[in-house]
Amino acid sequence: MALLRKINQILLFLLILTVCVILYNKVHKVPSTLNNETIDLESPEEMEEEIPVVICAAAGRMGAAVAAISSIYSNTDANVLFYIVGLKNTIPHIRKWIENSKLKEIKYKIVEFNPMVLKGKIRPDASRPELLQPLNFVRYYLPLLIHKHEKVIYLDDDVIVQGDIQELYDTKLAPGHAAAFSDDCDLPSTHEMVRSVGMQNTYMGYLDYRKQTVRDLGISPSTCSFNPGVIVANMTEWKHQRITKQLEKWMQRNVEENLYSSTLGGGVATPPMLIVFHGKYSTINPLWHVRHLGWSPDARYSEHFLQEAKLLHWNGRYKPWDYPSVHNDLWENWFIPDPSGKFKMIRPNS
Repeated sequence: MALLRKINQILLFLLILTVCVILYNKVHKVPSTLNNETIDLESPEEMEEEIPVVICAAAGRMGAAVAAISSIYSNTDANVLFYIVGLKNTIPHIRKWIENSKLKEIKYKIVEFNPMVLKGKIRPDASRPELLQPLNFVRYYLPLLIHKHEKVIYLDDDVIVQGDIQELYDTKLAPGHAAAFSDDCDLPSTHEMVRSVGMQNTYMGYLDYRKQTVRDLGISPSTCSFNPGVIVANMTEWKHQRITKQLEKWMQRNVEENLYSSTLGGGVATPPMLIVFHGKYSTINPLWHVRHLGWSPDARYSEHFLQEAKLLHWNGRYKPWDYPSVHNDLWENWFIPDPSGKFKMIRPNS
């Protein structure tokens, strides 16, 4: 009997405790909700996904990186973090340019690229030495430069962005794909430009099919190529598939066997990517990589088409900060003059 009374007392105590807890929560419910809302309003960036964008700042063409960054920053409300990659001797210049212009408001990190990682991996080529510059190979080493992000955008410096970079970042990558690129055959509006200036848009334009090593790949020479000047990359897949090691292997093979040359296509940085990613990449919306603007000083796109484009790329010899070039007014819209006066655009009357 005494045991039963003890059990009843315990049950009654637990019941009273439960009722008190319920009443306490009801009384404090409204203030608690308001407090959470206040925290969210005070720190929205903590809740917003960061979009990492990698751009190189090379000596002699640093204004290109500045215009690209300016165009991205001006056309989005997204939380963009710029990774600006340079060599040791160029970093003070780009930092000063940013800090003494309207770009001082951007979120950015300066990353130094050590060119020693390329030692013995690049075959000299005198026809277009600018394509052998160390920063052209930064895209190979994304996981070594960017550590905390799952998804990364890489852009060549000779681009401007007219759309919201969030759209490009939202590009879906298929399972097992480490990157997304734009096919060179994907946009009918560019086909006439390609034909008119005699450009290549197949693997034949980049790989030397006279070499047995190339033929052994089993890739048809008429396979459509892609341009790695705009990349949306999955860092987990990139590391899992050891993409960097694969790219270095094909750089080394070229040093030994001369499998491709900058005289054939768009330089020695593209062919290893064409080999490593063949049949294993997702595609970017074609309007997010309208290219070939720098291939000829005469061939032009229609103004209507250029207005629809989300990203413009002056790949080729004829850069928009130089002369001659085409559609350079679209690039100049985003250019910010160099406070130090070192970088200057070249124009007919300059």
